[in-house]
Amino acid sequence: MGVNAFYSPRMSTPTVAARPAATVVLLRDAPTPGSGGATVQVFLQRRVTGMAFAGGMTVFPGGSVDSGDRLDPALWRGPDPQWWAHQFGCTPADAARLVIAAVRETFEECGVLLAGPDAAGCAAVDPSAREDLLARRRALGDVLEAAGLPLRADLLAPWARWVTPEAEPRRYDTAFFVAAVPPEQEADARTTEAVEASWWHPADALAGALRGELLLMPPTQHTLEAIAEHADVAAVLAAVHTRRVQVHRPVLHRDGRRVEVTVPGAPTLRYDVSGLV
Repeated sequence: MGVNAFYSPRMSTPTVAARPAATVVLLRDAPTPGSGGATVQVFLQRRVTGMAFAGGMTVFPGGSVDSGDRLDPALWRGPDPQWWAHQFGCTPADAARLVIAAVRETFEECGVLLAGPDAAGCAAVDPSAREDLLARRRALGDVLEAAGLPLRADLLAPWARWVTPEAEPRRYDTAFFVAAVPPEQEADARTTEAVEASWWHPADALAGALRGELLLMPPTQHTLEAIAEHADVAAVLAAVHTRRVQVHRPVLHRDGRRVEVTVPGAPTLRYDVSGLV
């Protein structure tokens, strides 16, 4: 989500429709345990400062649903769009586009392709495919069809939805997914949208934010806090089966120079974003 989407103190009328988007929390178990013995890590990118979209923020891979995010049903493996629609509270058509966008954005931004003949995933595509997707010369469906690879919806799991405050001029309705990086793939930093990217233990990223070394939007911070409750990737993925996808609709509050974001129905979710406005 764009930085202005959560931190702008301006009031805008009428309400702008929220644009659908997808974010993927990539997971892996680190060779060396972090704080408290946890091994689970997440892949984070620090976006280029000055970008209109989340400039300077440390984020998970993701972005808006694109008009080309459509796929031949024959190339789909895993839970069907109806199942995803039930998880995220949307139509099956919209759910399918969210899943496709999640796979596309993950491949574009860090080179991990959640597609292949089995649940292990496979990155065997034309070397130019990633650049073609970024330049919108081809759609993900075209790339997968040319390589004979099905999209693996079963490598993704639903986590949450975050909807930008209604007062904002730029709004997103973002589906958050979690996914373990397939064994034979590596996430990289080959994206022009980020100046650096690396794996973090969630507790370390949160501590860095407290020290002012990282800038986190409320959805990123809250997600890191939730992931930090689990010791390893298996525990995170197991938690998916016992949790309901919550729809978070943050509200901006301004009191002089102080700006806070709160989430109705969750009194503990309160974020001071004064320094990020």
